[in-house]
Amino acid sequence: MTTSNVRRFAAVLATGLALAGTPAMAEELSIVLGSIGKDVEEMRAQLDAFQKASGHTVKIVTMPASTSDQFGQYRLWLSAGNKDIDVYRTDVIWAPQLATNFMDLTEAMKDVVGQHNPSVVASQTVDGKLVAMPLYADAPALYYRKDLLEKYGKPVPQTWTELTETAKAVQDGERQAGNAQMNGFVFQGAAYEGLTCDALEWVASNGGGQIVDADGNITINNPKAAEALDMAKGWVGTIAPPGVLGYMEEESRGVWQTGNAVFMRNWPYAYPLANGDDSPIKGKFDAAPLPAGAGGNSAACLGGWNLAVSNFSEHKEAAVELVRFLSSAESQKARALGTARLPTIVSLYEDPEIVEKQPLVAKWKTVFENATARPSAPTKGKYNEVSQQFWTAANKTLSGQGTAADNLDALEKQLRRLKRSEW
Repeated sequence: MTTSNVRRFAAVLATGLALAGTPAMAEELSIVLGSIGKDVEEMRAQLDAFQKASGHTVKIVTMPASTSDQFGQYRLWLSAGNKDIDVYRTDVIWAPQLATNFMDLTEAMKDVVGQHNPSVVASQTVDGKLVAMPLYADAPALYYRKDLLEKYGKPVPQTWTELTETAKAVQDGERQAGNAQMNGFVFQGAAYEGLTCDALEWVASNGGGQIVDADGNITINNPKAAEALDMAKGWVGTIAPPGVLGYMEEESRGVWQTGNAVFMRNWPYAYPLANGDDSPIKGKFDAAPLPAGAGGNSAACLGGWNLAVSNFSEHKEAAVELVRFLSSAESQKARALGTARLPTIVSLYEDPEIVEKQPLVAKWKTVFENATARPSAPTKGKYNEVSQQFWTAANKTLSGQGTAADNLDALEKQLRRLKRSEW
């Protein structure tokens, strides 16, 4: 964030605090963040502006990149009634599982919540309680090397079949030309929440539906879902390196940004990083919607992060002001400009400065609005177990431990035991 932006933030916040009534005493707050890309750097700049205007101080508590590890730590802290953490950055899927540990923000945010995408707000509302305020949204893209596609006369693939064929042709051509490290496609194949997103996109685009549908029915064990996972298994060791079975977002980006992949599936945060001055592929790539499967549609998993105030915080009033500030239009605009994070405030997709400096954000409005949600709402407090069982079945299939049909059959039995009568 530039110095002028910091001053503008401080001015906006100071006005808001003046209207609301600034707390008499400065307080020390802690906010928990994951550590991916430039997020922490951008957040620190925004927190500095908040500190300057409010008099409060804010400490960042960093977390591992794996969302599964983050969730486990959150559960430990919250179950222990940890008073040291005031504000938690929460994944879009966590609201039903953690709602009882967070403040109801309905009254505090009633004048601003209507600016945000209704589906995102709904995802953070549990039994009428606004569990968290949106920080930013996410929907993945297909990153592609436009210079290599031009070199080999290939169009941007519209289907997974086209991607498979194009990735193989360009990969082989580049290897023959001397780059033995070139891969056709990198994605998130490790056994964690990221694979749930990737695999759900393959399944949904192939007409295989959901893991659990909106009514709570287990629907994942079907031939089209199995076909989608078998397709992905065929990539490992051919167009994707065997090591993809251990890749999360940053491992995928590492291979891509060094110039050793034709295609990558990843979130928008990777765009400005790959286009940085120190990137070997600066100006050589672009992004497009994920390919369609046999079902005829592209499926992009809805992601995103939110901010919740802990019930155990001893600084709730100041923590609410911090959440209000970080979820504001000014903060979301700065985040979009600095890290290409997708705003949840709809009007920002038409902001001239964002359109000019981060065209990916404007391009991704439709993808975001039509993204595929993970089944956290119908599975409620059991979503984490459902997802873990799904990503395990997917990872086993990718690594050749049984066929997709066998693994999905076993998955259905596990989910039925988990569900029993109701989620």
